[in-house]
Parts: sequence; structure tokens; C-alpha cells
Amino acid sequence: MSVALLFPGQGSQRPGMLHGLPDHPMVAATLEEASGILGRDVLELDAEKVLESTVSTQVAIYVAGVAVARGLAAEGAVADAVAGLSVGAYAAGTMCGALDFRDGVKLVHLRASMMEQGFRSGYGLAAIVGLDEEQVSDLVARSSTPEFPVYVANLNAPRQIVVAGTIPGVDRVVELAHEVGCKKAERLAVRVPSHCILLQGVADRLVEAMAGFEQRSVRIRYLTNRRARPTRNFDLIRQDIATNIAHPVRWHDSTEVLVEMGTTLFVEMNPGCVLSNLTTEAFPQVASIAMATSSFEGAVQKIRDAHAEAL
Repeated sequence: MSVALLFPGQGSQRPGMLHGLPDHPMVAATLEEASGILGRDVLELDAEKVLESTVSTQVAIYVAGVAVARGLAAEGAVADAVAGLSVGAYAAGTMCGALDFRDGVKLVHLRASMMEQGFRSGYGLAAIVGLDEEQVSDLVARSSTPEFPVYVANLNAPRQIVVAGTIPGVDRVVELAHEVGCKKAERLAVRVPSHCILLQGVADRLVEAMAGFEQRSVRIRYLTNRRARPTRNFDLIRQDIATNIAHPVRWHDSTEVLVEMGTTLFVEMNPGCVLSNLTTEAFPQVASIAMATSSFEGAVQKIRDAHAEAL
């Protein structure tokens, strides 16, 4: 194995991100297809004010990731495995063959709508840097109460962990993290307590929505969010995509598994750069690029070279 595509989650969005995608026929075709599914011009979703909506943000991130990955594939720059963080799992599922693009657009829209409607205020996330999982879990246990619960959410790196829950619970974790000497701890600009049990209702509805999907052929390995395991099993991928919103994301473990499987090049899809920065820091021996800051032609060549070197 040589090339793994990484698909970012919410937080990677920026104004103009769809307008700035590579000028490629497959990218343009994907944007047009998304507009037809949504019944509106998808390019309207990347305006600064519009991106304040969780729905617009998540749909735009999904479409951007699939569009660029399709463009690369059209040039023969294909992947051996895919991994997506949170909503990025939908794009990863699409590019491995487990999820139809039309279904993906509709599912992401449904997911984001339920998140936006169900958590309008009083909830959030915070990033803790400089403490490990055991330390953060201890702070969460000391901070969480039945009235103001808080949970470990994303494990992005060994010492970069996100917590989710009620604002008082999250703020208490941040306070305690500073007291024990963390490098950094701050609330994130997200109003939904993603990747914890508070989102179980959203996960249940997504499982129900995906229940009738026809079996599809999975072409390449997909790394699960919940258990950081590679799989080509359609049912396991579908379950992971639907339910990851209610469980912690073991992102670092996923990338570590990809390295162990022989990945020599990580390629992060638009619009993100954070995932490629994380892999560069954690695995300096493995090349990592972000499509958002790379030329399309240059990325195609690097992917081709990675495959050639693996032969």
C-alpha cells in the first residue's frame, strides 16, 4: 500500500472554499451533480455568512472532498485506502465505494440538520493540548455531572484531545487542564457536542435512514472512526458512518494503522490542512500534502510517484 486519502471534518471550512477548488472537468461535474441533488447552486454554500450554518458547512465539506478526490482519480491518481474525520467519513465512504454520492449528500444534509436543530445553545467542544488520553479522561471524570455532562470526543493526536458536552462541563475541563499544566486548552467555535452519547438520537436516525441501502462493492480499505480498523466490509462501513457522531473518533490510531499498513503518502482533501499537519508531526518519515495548499498537477504527480515507488 502507498497512498491514503484523508477527508477533514467540520472546522476545516472557509469562505470561498468551493469556488477555489481545482479547475478540472470532474470537479465541475461533481459540483453540478450536487446542485441537482440539493435543488440549489452548491456554490452558494461557501459564502461567509452561509457557512455559519452547520448544514451548509457539512454539505460543502463533503462535496469539496468528493469533488477533488474524483478529479484525482480521473487523472489516474488513485488511493489505496481512505479515512475521514467525523463528517469526512461520508466522503471517505463515497470514495471507497460504500456510499453513493446522491445518498451521501442527502445523509450529510440530514445529519447536519438534526445537529443544528437539536443543539442550538448550551453545548460545545474544547481542545486540550499537552495532556494524554488518561489525563484528559481523569479531568472529564472530575468535571462531568448529571446536570452538566462532558465527554472525551476526538483523539486527534496522543496529546491533542477534544472534549464535548455542556458548556459548564466543558469549561470545567478547560479550567482543570490549565491547573495541571496543559500546553493549551480552549473552547472551539462549535455549538454541537459531537462524538459523544448526547448525539445517540442523531446516530439512531442515520442508521434508520441507511437501512434500506443496497449492498455496494467496496473497492479499497476504509479506516473506521470508532475503532480505527481497516475494512472493506460494506455493513461495517455503513455502521461506522452512521454512528460515529455518538462515539469518540480515534483519529491518531487510524493514521498509525495506515502507516503500519505501508502508507508512504498522505493526501488531505479540500478544504483542510489540519489532518496533514497532524500526520507530518506524528509520522515525519511519511510524506503528507494538503490539496488546499498544493497544485493539482503536483499532487497528481506525487501520487503517481508514490505508486511507482511501491512497485
